[in-house]
Amino acid sequence: MTRDERGVAFPSPVVILSIIAVAMAGIALIATRDSGDDSLQTVSKPSPTVSETPATTPTPSTQTPSAPTKPKKPAVNRRDVYVEVYNNSNVTGLAKATADKAAGAGWQVVASDNWYGTIPSSTVYYPERLAEAARLLARDLGIKRVRTAVDPMRGDRLTVILTADFA
Repeated sequence: MTRDERGVAFPSPVVILSIIAVAMAGIALIATRDSGDDSLQTVSKPSPTVSETPATTPTPSTQTPSAPTKPKKPAVNRRDVYVEVYNNSNVTGLAKATADKAAGAGWQVVASDNWYGTIPSSTVYYPERLAEAARLLARDLGIKRVRTAVDPMRGDRLTVILTADFA
């Protein structure tokens, strides 16, 4: 007997699942399609009801409104700030004497030495995060000039450079 080569070919399960997915996507698109009306729907608020309670007259307050308070900056803790003191004058011992004065005021002096360069007047140099501490150190030592630190100054401490005007 000869075999009949005709028959029904069943599609693979992947093809069947793909057809179902496309059909479901089409149904979802139709179901969620916008009606084309772009106007916004407004919801009305219920009108307030009039209550039968008597009105009270507010009594004037004896308190005066206070001005808004500014947040206070944290106080500088001198013991937490490193200080280096340098002498840029011909006055012998000026850096040591000033370092002792700063330490006596509570600053953590970690070095004192000579500075070689040209500084116009005695100055407290500071990294940005120690700006408030620099102003306080300058007041403690009687130095009028306070500036941002420059190279080769270190970025974790205050640097005091003294000139002959400080002596």
